[in-house]
Amino acid sequence: MNNNLSSQDIAQYRRDGFLVIENFLSPDELAFWRTALDEAVKKRNGNKMPDRKEVYGKGDENDKSYYDNVFDQLINLWQDNEKIKQIMLDERLGKMAAELAGVDGIRIWHDQALIKKPWANPTSWHLDTPYWSFSDRRALSIWVALDDATYENGCLFFIPESYQKTTFENPGIGKNMGAIFTTYPEFKTSKSIAAPMKAGSCSFHNGLTIHGAHANMTPGFRRAMTCAYMPDGNAFNGTPNILSEEAISRLKVGDLLNDNEITPLIYTKI
Repeated sequence: MNNNLSSQDIAQYRRDGFLVIENFLSPDELAFWRTALDEAVKKRNGNKMPDRKEVYGKGDENDKSYYDNVFDQLINLWQDNEKIKQIMLDERLGKMAAELAGVDGIRIWHDQALIKKPWANPTSWHLDTPYWSFSDRRALSIWVALDDATYENGCLFFIPESYQKTTFENPGIGKNMGAIFTTYPEFKTSKSIAAPMKAGSCSFHNGLTIHGAHANMTPGFRRAMTCAYMPDGNAFNGTPNILSEEAISRLKVGDLLNDNEITPLIYTKI
C-alpha cells in the first residue's frame, strides 16, 4: 500500500480539498479488495445497510427512480463482512486521513461501495458532510477505484478550493447536475478538475469539497470502495443518517459519537 504522504501531498490536499494517489494498492491488495467487495455485495442481497434497505436523508424522494440509477450504494459493509472489516479498520488508512485533516484521531463514519452499473446516470455536484450526523469541516473520505475510473464510465470531478467556502447547506443529489450552484453561486463559473484513475489508485476529498461524477456511458461496471472519516471528539447533531433507530434512541444532540461498535477509532496519535 502506497500510504506514505509527503508534506507536498498534505499541502496540496489542504489547498485544493482533494488529493489523488496513483497506484495506492498493490496488485495483490487490489485483488483482495475486489474479492471482498464481491462477497460483501452478494451477502447483502440488495440491502444498503446491514439492518435495512434505505438510508436516512439520501437523495430527493421526487427523483427516487433517477437516483436509484446513479449508483448502487452499500453502506457499512465492514459490519457484516470480515474481509471488508480487515480492510477498513487498517490503521494505515486512519493515519493518512488524520494527517490530511490535521487531527489526532480518526473514526470510521461509514464505508460505502459505490457501483455505477452500465449506462448509470451522472452523480450531480454535491457535498458529503451535510448528510452526516456530525458537523466538522475537517471530515473527509477516501475513494478507491476497483475498476479503471475513466471519462467514459464515471470518474470523479472536483471543484478545487471549494471546501474553504462551502457550509453545511446542501441541495442533495437529484436530476439537476448543477443544483448546488443555487446554494453556492460563487462556484458556478469555477473550473472543475477531473480525476480519472487506474484501478488501485485512490483519492481523498474533504466532505465540503464540491464533487460529482460522469454518467457511465459504457456497458461495463465502475466499482469504487469508499470510507468516510470522522475526526475523533465529534458530537451528534441530530441528523439520523446511517444511525439505527436504536442508536438514535440513546443519543441526544451534543452527545459524543464515540461508540466503537458503531464508529470505530482506527487511528490515534496518543
